[in-house]
Amino acid sequence: MRLKITHTTRYIFDDPVIYGLQQLRKTPKNSHQQTVLYWTTVVEGGRKEVTFEDHHNNTVDLISFEKEVTELVVQCTGEVQLEDTNGVVGLHRGPAPLWLFRRATKRTKPGQGCRGIVRLVEGEGELDRLHALSGIILEKVPYKVGVSHAGWTAEEAVAEGAGVCQDHAHIFVACAREMGIPARYVSGYLMMDGLTQQEASHAWAEAYVEGLGWVGFDVSNEICPDERYVRVATGLDYDEAAPVRGSRQGGSGEALSVQIEVAQQ
Repeated sequence: MRLKITHTTRYIFDDPVIYGLQQLRKTPKNSHQQTVLYWTTVVEGGRKEVTFEDHHNNTVDLISFEKEVTELVVQCTGEVQLEDTNGVVGLHRGPAPLWLFRRATKRTKPGQGCRGIVRLVEGEGELDRLHALSGIILEKVPYKVGVSHAGWTAEEAVAEGAGVCQDHAHIFVACAREMGIPARYVSGYLMMDGLTQQEASHAWAEAYVEGLGWVGFDVSNEICPDERYVRVATGLDYDEAAPVRGSRQGGSGEALSVQIEVAQQ
């Protein structure tokens, strides 16, 4: 399947920005099941200073603000060719060592809630247990828009008993690591049935299974990612795979709008 993606982020400020930098992780990764045919990033109100790959092999664009700008627009456009591999991404590739993905972070530190979910997991092998884990998470934490906070941890989402894809990914990662299985957070795009325009990107999780490598699990949609999923960035949690992270001086009264279009070509 060939997908075309347009991702536009627009910032409008009441007061001019004195100085600012942003890290963008919006460029999809090349892998055996995903080929980026082309990808462009256009910036209005700023400029691209440098592009590099981080320790998770994410492509990172460093963007600076123009002095005293009151509007910044970043538009990414590209096409990606995808194949369905039943969620299997393949063997681990550095430079981050595999053992790093067993380490808990502030967002994925397991507590009473996550450990309670892990105790319910059954299965003969790792893959069976991970599929069971995905189902239990959705049962205990149903998908519900508007209940969660962007800064929530896995434990906070479990305690609330509802969440969105970011929460499901954090819970899965926290529980898988508690089970002794390396796991990571994934941000990307999903082509939804009958819906081209979207308000946000998507998130899911991957776990490392011996003999298969990294395998994806989308708890929110009860599926392993197929040819509708575009992998963009990975990390220990959302903070390392976020589409945009940065800081600035000035620019109070920020208004943010995001437009995403994902369509089959």
